[in-house]
Amino acid sequence: MIKTLQRKFVFTAMIAISILLLLLLGGINTVNILAVEHQTDRKLSMLAENEEKPDNNPMPRGNKPPKEPFGQKNDDDFMTSNFFVVEFNADGEITRTDVSRVSSVEEQVAETMAQELLQKNSLSGEMGRFRYVLWERRMGSGTVAVFLDTSGERGSCVRILLLSVAIGFICWLMMLLLTILLSKRAIRPIAENMEKQKQFVTNAGHEIKTPLAIIQSNTEAMELYNGENKWSRNIKAQTARLDMLTKNLLTLARMEENSANLKIADFSLSGLLTDCTAAFAESLSLRNIRMVTHIRPEVSFCANREHIAQLVSVLMDNATKYTNTDGLLVVSLEKSDKHIRIQLKNTCDPLPTVPPDQLFDRFYRADAARTQKSGGYGIGLSVAQSITQVYNGKIFAEYENGDTVIFTVCFPC
Repeated sequence: MIKTLQRKFVFTAMIAISILLLLLLGGINTVNILAVEHQTDRKLSMLAENEEKPDNNPMPRGNKPPKEPFGQKNDDDFMTSNFFVVEFNADGEITRTDVSRVSSVEEQVAETMAQELLQKNSLSGEMGRFRYVLWERRMGSGTVAVFLDTSGERGSCVRILLLSVAIGFICWLMMLLLTILLSKRAIRPIAENMEKQKQFVTNAGHEIKTPLAIIQSNTEAMELYNGENKWSRNIKAQTARLDMLTKNLLTLARMEENSANLKIADFSLSGLLTDCTAAFAESLSLRNIRMVTHIRPEVSFCANREHIAQLVSVLMDNATKYTNTDGLLVVSLEKSDKHIRIQLKNTCDPLPTVPPDQLFDRFYRADAARTQKSGGYGIGLSVAQSITQVYNGKIFAEYENGDTVIFTVCFPC
């Protein structure tokens, strides 16, 4: 239980840390991409406005662009930009093509790209590695298409993204190691409290067993002198019921404590299931319950035989109590390459009113009045669940056809 709690603590903490890192790195890269796009758009606008000037210099000396939200640009940024310009007259004919500021694009290619842009009638966007803007001249007629090479900015964004991912992954691993190291300290108060509770149940159980034995023996002695009556029978029945409850509470308390020192060995699970079903056959026949078994022969399992016998007895006892009169109980044992499955399917009228998973809650009883009469106390299925978990198995319940309860136990082979 402590190791399970520790794993859940580490898992939950790492989910929170992962979400935080994703938000942080995503925010940093989003802000960086928006900043680069803003600066690129601003640079394109200035290059297009510069085409309105007679000398067509990339940036007039002495004139600096205004401050931007993400920093101030200077003349060198514009002088070192790779771009080309294509001018059109009012009739859509090319009047000038300037590819002097880019070495990777020939004049014919630049004109083809500009004409394609003019046909799309798109004012701005991206084409390959270039970002473009279509600018209507204010002085005179015509249009200017400016293409700016943004491969450098894209490469910078990719480098920052990869660097942030690498740093984030390293930080995640460091936080994982730190969380594992600190998890024991974090759950120590809970672990100590659970240990005290388990110790209390164990001590109380041992203390209760002695007076129960005395009450039982004194009741039997009283019956020898005064004869049996309804009060003595009630005393013995309730004493036996309380004794069984104490034993099951001790079983739950010791299950994890002794799981590392269990004496396990291979035994015939088929034989155990056959013997257990035979032991309950008489109780079932008294209520006219028909039992059908599908037990695969020669199925062996490596575990503590007493534990598995207790598990099967709990399930059979539960089915005997809750199967309706004249009902049906089907017991099956199957084995595949990956798991061994024990399944008990019984009719029940009416079905429990809670979800199937709640049937395993401690002290839950679907019918308190009927369980009192039959000697139940709502802890048997919790014992079965604890035994199953010790052997890395799974137990679950489900409802079928509105009148059937199915309990399935799966153990890995």
